[in-house]
Amino acid sequence: MTRPPSVPLFSAELAARGLDLTAVLGQAIASERYVLGPWVQAFESAFAAYVGVGHAIGVANGTDALELALRGLDIGPGQRVLTVANAGFYGSSAILAVGAEPVYADVDPVTLNLAPQVLADMLGSQSIHAVIATHLYGRMADMTVIAPLCRAAGVSLIEDCAQAHGARLAGRAAGAWGDVACFSFYPTKNLGALGDGGALVTGIDALADRLRALRQYGWGSKYEVVCRGGRNSRLDELQAAVLAAKLPGLDVANAERRAIAARYTAAFADMSLQAPVVGADENVAHLYVIRSPRRDALRMHLTACGVASDVHYPVPDHRQPMHVGAYADVHLPVSEAACHQVLTLPCFPGMTDSQVSQVIDAVTCFEQEAV
Repeated sequence: MTRPPSVPLFSAELAARGLDLTAVLGQAIASERYVLGPWVQAFESAFAAYVGVGHAIGVANGTDALELALRGLDIGPGQRVLTVANAGFYGSSAILAVGAEPVYADVDPVTLNLAPQVLADMLGSQSIHAVIATHLYGRMADMTVIAPLCRAAGVSLIEDCAQAHGARLAGRAAGAWGDVACFSFYPTKNLGALGDGGALVTGIDALADRLRALRQYGWGSKYEVVCRGGRNSRLDELQAAVLAAKLPGLDVANAERRAIAARYTAAFADMSLQAPVVGADENVAHLYVIRSPRRDALRMHLTACGVASDVHYPVPDHRQPMHVGAYADVHLPVSEAACHQVLTLPCFPGMTDSQVSQVIDAVTCFEQEAV
C-alpha cells in the first residue's frame, strides 16, 4: 500500500480558517431553497462587490462559465478565439463547445501568461473575434496592455480567473478588466467550494441579463426561452453558502500563499531550476510552479522525500491527440518548452513551517546531488 506524502500538494484549509461549515450548511438546508435561492443571491452580490463589478452570475463550474461567456458574446461557428496553449485545455474545451475555432498564441517566457506583443501581432495580422486571457498559476496577465489592445481591435475580451481569485493589478481586481470574466470554485482553488461551482462577472448590464438566461435553459421568465444556446448550469445553495462564508478570509489566505511562495523563491535563487517571480498583489500564488530541465527526475526525488508534486500542464493544447494534426504547422516554442519543464510544488494556506522546510530541503538536496 502506497503511503500518502507527508507534504500534500493541496489542502482544503478549512481548519486553518477556523470556519464552522457544519453550521453554515445547516442554515442553507433549513432554508429549503436549494437552487437559485437567497444564498446564491447573497454570494453573487458579495462576490461582485469584491471584484468591483456590477454583476456576478453563479454557475455549475468554471468550464461552463467559459462556455457561457462565449455564448453570451455571440461567439460561435465560423469565429476564431485567441487563447494560450499551456493552461490545461479548459479554454479550448469551451471554444470547441460553441463551435468556434481556437487560435493559439505563445506566452511570455517569464510569466507564462499571454504575451502582449504576440497578441498585438496576431490581432494585426489575423481575423480574431474574441480573446481569452488566462491568469495562470495565480499571476495576472498584463491586462494594462492586453485590455487596451482588445478594445482598439474591437475584439471581445474574456478573463479566465479560475486560478486568480483576489489578484489585483494597478489596484484593479482580476475579473474587472474584460467584457466578462470566469471563475472556478473547485475545492482546491483560492476560493473553493465543497464541490464544483463557478461564476461569471461583468460590468455590462445587458450581458449580465443574457448570461442569467443562458445558465437556466435560456429562460427570460419560467418556461419562456428567449436565448438560443441555454444550459442547465446553476450554482447551488449549499455551495453558495460555503463560498459566502469563505470569501471574507480570501485575502488573508492569499497572503499566506504569497509568503510561502516568497520563501521558496528566496531559497531557490541560486539553483539551476527557474523559480517564479512572486510579485505583489498581481500574484495570489494559486500554484507554485518551477521549471527544471530535469523535471521528471526531480519529481521522482520529491516523491521519495514524501513531497507531493504535479505537472500543470504536460501537453500543450495544440498538441493534444484530439486535434489529430490540425495544428501541425503551429509552433509555440515558449509554451512547448514550458510544458516539458513545469513542476508544481505544495503551496497552500495552513502549511506548517516544517512542511515548507521539508519541500525546500528536498529540492536543495536534489540540486546539490546533481552538481
